Amino acid sequence: MTNKPILAAALTSLAALATLSACVSIGGGDPPDQLLTLTPSVNIPAGTGAEGEIAAALSVQVPSVTQRLNVTRIPVTTSDSSLAYLADAFWVEKPAQLFRNVLSETIRAKGNRMVVSGGELEYAARTQLSGTLVDMGYDATTGSAVVRYDAVLELPDGTVRTRRFESSVSGIPAEAGIVGSALNEAANTVADEVAEWVG
Repeated sequence: MTNKPILAAALTSLAALATLSACVSIGGGDPPDQLLTLTPSVNIPAGTGAEGEIAAALSVQVPSVTQRLNVTRIPVTTSDSSLAYLADAFWVEKPAQLFRNVLSETIRAKGNRMVVSGGELEYAARTQLSGTLVDMGYDATTGSAVVRYDAVLELPDGTVRTRRFESSVSGIPAEAGIVGSALNEAANTVADEVAEWVG
């Protein structure tokens, strides 16, 4: 025997949920088909370690960025005074953190320094690499993926050195996967040059 009041209440609840789901988008809409990331072209082999005084270590800071890069999108320069974001292109996390990860791993793998990051060790190191990630995007006027980094190296004796690093990959169509791969290539080129510079 069917309990009509219970059945009616259940149907009413389902209708209310259907109406709510039609009005509210949980998580901001459909997820992207893919998420882009940066991966270092060189890695430290498993089991590799480093030892030394914390004062002699190098700390690699997350670079500062302008608002155009403070998102998980790829900026597209369309003219000297206009900006858009590349369709269907989403980073797995913000570009500054992704670039810092590549930079740290590259310096560890190619350099002679003990690199520390995170927590108190990051601030105890007397050599600090910081700077600004000026650009990590796509230039539609030239069809190029561009990474531009203004590095600041603070040495234990108080000396400060600065240098701009830049790499671009040209002939790139405005497609998410291809631009992402080109930016990964450019970011690794910059990281290689920074690793040589810091020693």
